[in-house]
Amino acid sequence: MNYRTFQSEKIAEIGLGTWQLGSADWGVVDENEAFSILQQFVDLGGNFIDTADVYGMGISEKTIGAFLKKTDTSLFVATKLGRRHDAPNGWPQNFTLESMRKQVLDSLEHLGVQQLFLEQLHCIPTETMKEGTVFEHLRTLRNEGLIRYWGASVETSEEALLCLEQEGIASLQIIFNLFRQHVAEEVFQKAAEKNVALIIRVPLASGLLTGKFNTNTTFSEKDHRQYNANGEAFNAGETFSGMPFTAGVKLAAEMAAMLPDNRTAQWALRWILDHPEVTTIIPGASRPSQVETNMNAAMLPPLNEETHQQLRSFYNLNVKPLIRGHY
Repeated sequence: MNYRTFQSEKIAEIGLGTWQLGSADWGVVDENEAFSILQQFVDLGGNFIDTADVYGMGISEKTIGAFLKKTDTSLFVATKLGRRHDAPNGWPQNFTLESMRKQVLDSLEHLGVQQLFLEQLHCIPTETMKEGTVFEHLRTLRNEGLIRYWGASVETSEEALLCLEQEGIASLQIIFNLFRQHVAEEVFQKAAEKNVALIIRVPLASGLLTGKFNTNTTFSEKDHRQYNANGEAFNAGETFSGMPFTAGVKLAAEMAAMLPDNRTAQWALRWILDHPEVTTIIPGASRPSQVETNMNAAMLPPLNEETHQQLRSFYNLNVKPLIRGHY
């Protein structure tokens, strides 16, 4: 595994997203399987895990916390707050200092740690970020010693640029993949100038970029790829990166043909790693074998410039016009 710099730490350039471990929006992953996923990640050199308090309403955090108790490996765990409907005042008014402190304390209890390595705003309303008080609360929570670093997970480039104006922000989590390429020129240079880490989420467009789906692929009723396929429950951009599923299957296959071989998912991740501003990628996994596939992407050589240009031209012409949701 290769490592990149996050503030004063070295973290694996391929981390682990753990939305799946919440057993709520991707199907069920039992605790034994979850431990196997986490152990495989650690065994392959991983040390950065991303979760959120709403992934299974605490299940993901608690599972990670239980794993931390049984491993000797030093891990950097990031979590997120701001989308809990049960928090004081409820969504989307749950951004008082009292409410945010309660959410942080709950995450600390779930994870079984004394301080959160990284706390992130979880795709909160743009207007709340523009108002700015929420960032003061994060600074207060850091001064109280509850969190070491703070950042934000955002939906749009506008929100990313707004966050980059905030003093003390350590990281931005943003969707960036072969189906969302334009983000690079809109955000990356400024993030690098500000020494803000870039955490790339939805790197495989909810699995569309693995090359394993076809137009007959179906998902369970509780899988967000079923109930939010067209943005019925939350921003369409969070599912398949906003691509209509049938069109996305076709476009993913055409892009795969431009890659060196049939290791489609790995090359899709390698493409992201070819951007030096990126700090880490956080693909999820429902099985240990998926962890291995994802981690092996770090061992691939960079794609050549001709391939990058070909993929970008295809994106501009065929993909970007179809993106739905706010981005």
